[in-house]
Amino acid sequence: MSVLFLQNLTNLNNKSIILASQSPRRRDLLNMVGLQFSVQPATSEVPPTTYKDPVDYVRQTAYGKLIDVYNDSAADLVIAADTIVVLGGRIFEKPRDRDDAVSILQTLSGRTHEVITSICLKTKAAEIIDHSSTAVTFNELTLAEIEQYLATEEPFDKAGAYGIQGYGAIFINKIDGCYFNVMGFPLSCFYKNLLGLKF
Repeated sequence: MSVLFLQNLTNLNNKSIILASQSPRRRDLLNMVGLQFSVQPATSEVPPTTYKDPVDYVRQTAYGKLIDVYNDSAADLVIAADTIVVLGGRIFEKPRDRDDAVSILQTLSGRTHEVITSICLKTKAAEIIDHSSTAVTFNELTLAEIEQYLATEEPFDKAGAYGIQGYGAIFINKIDGCYFNVMGFPLSCFYKNLLGLKF
């Protein structure tokens, strides 16, 4: 079996592909399933000022990244994504600083929140915007646990101030939905959208 598994499966051979993201998790996940691509993060990431709900917010944000890179690219396919954590209608992205990370984790402690990732794909002939949602339930966290977690430096570049694939996994009681969505890139959703993608 070729190491370019997803590429062969979706007829993307001989296509130039750009991932418009600086996320190492997204890069690693796409490498894991056998996609050959280059990385070109968006240079301008401006969150939307008006939106209907958190889904609209994350879809607009991901699309903004997509267009920022696509407009300066000659690639056959550009891929972009954005992930947020939502609880009670409140949107949590990457923590601004240490105090913000503490506040976020205390808010999520012992409760079920929603992780939403939007993925955007663009070719000359097609444009797709989709999203995936996963419910994540945290155990009750003590301040001492949160302090120890912050000392690992893991929370600071992640929406919701935690990583399910790292140390933060021990705080998660259960999930309902796509695990990879919580990591920041819903692979099944991505694959389904690649099938039949027009160029």
